[in-house]
Amino acid sequence: MKPPLKKRVPKPRNPYVPLALTRKAGEHEKTPGAKRQAEKRALKKQLTEQ
Repeated sequence: MKPPLKKRVPKPRNPYVPLALTRKAGEHEKTPGAKRQAEKRALKKQLTEQ
């Protein structure tokens, strides 16, 4: 008689992966919209100083 087959235990999943996928992990620069707004504010400031 054969011994019963061993059940394989699944490898534990990395708990940080879903968190990293939901937010943009590693991005360290401003979005194009934020850059455009900053440039617009700087231009407005220059024009009011003159």
